[in-house]
Amino acid sequence: MTAVTVKAPAAAERFPRPRGLVLAMLRLHRSALWFWLMLVTVAAGTLLWATFPGADAAWAEYTDMGCDRPRPNLGCDDPGPATVRYQTVVTLGTSILGILPLLTGAWAGGALIGRELENGTAQLAWTQSVTPARWLAAKLAVPALLLTVGTLALTLLHRVLWSSNSTLTGAMDWREWHDDGVFEVNGTVATAQALAALAVGVLAGLLLRRTLAALGVAVLAAASLVHVLDDLRPHLWPTKTVTAAPGASLGSDGMVVEDGALTAAGARVPFPACMGEPACADGTGITGYYADHHPASHFWPLQLAETGILLAVAAAATAAAFVLLARRLP
Repeated sequence: MTAVTVKAPAAAERFPRPRGLVLAMLRLHRSALWFWLMLVTVAAGTLLWATFPGADAAWAEYTDMGCDRPRPNLGCDDPGPATVRYQTVVTLGTSILGILPLLTGAWAGGALIGRELENGTAQLAWTQSVTPARWLAAKLAVPALLLTVGTLALTLLHRVLWSSNSTLTGAMDWREWHDDGVFEVNGTVATAQALAALAVGVLAGLLLRRTLAALGVAVLAAASLVHVLDDLRPHLWPTKTVTAAPGASLGSDGMVVEDGALTAAGARVPFPACMGEPACADGTGITGYYADHHPASHFWPLQLAETGILLAVAAAATAAAFVLLARRLP
């Protein structure tokens, strides 16, 4: 009787190579992939149009109306059709980046993790040659790469728009570098927001294991994170203080964090109700005014500080996701 030797499957047969796991994930979430590519294409198209033909048409209309003169016409307060189109397209391009954390968190918590755990797709994959840790690593790494590449590309396009048309955007949109919706998309914060939302969404999906519940919690967590950092942003870097005597201009620009009046003892008090009236300081004991502000040179320190917080949140949520997955396995 001839002995039959059963050969154990090779490691490559038991565990698919990373390339195969990535391709399988892309096939499973191809609708989300196509949506992301469409979103990036639309945002890039709007920013490019606004940078070149849109800006040219708006500026030509602006100068034809005499709005670039030292004393512009009264009609400059009512923008023409070319200016309205320019403002609309710029708003659309920046708004796509603005809502990206919410979209990312919703998808990560609902479709990426919650739905697969609720339907049993993930558990089936774990019993058919894919380890849970490798499954989760792919779920995080592939979207993170796509989000980083796409968001950074759009950020660069927005910076080109902002730098090439700074006079136009300032004159027509009354927007500053520190305004919400501009600050985030002109630096690294937009990318860090997307990565933090991805990690928080994945953690929500693992915690709740239900599509709709995880989607809702992930959106709420991403929105809360963005809102909290918006409020915290002015305090992430030391401010500069400028002072001025009564009747003189403070000369503060950029992001004003706090301002008010100064007494003879150096105490900070609110602006007096009579401010701007003759001899106001004489009757109130005010000896000057102050303003704590962030000038434009603080853009990158504020950007990097907020980016670091967001990446720390993403790292903490990722570590918690792996720990939770390991503890919930039988």
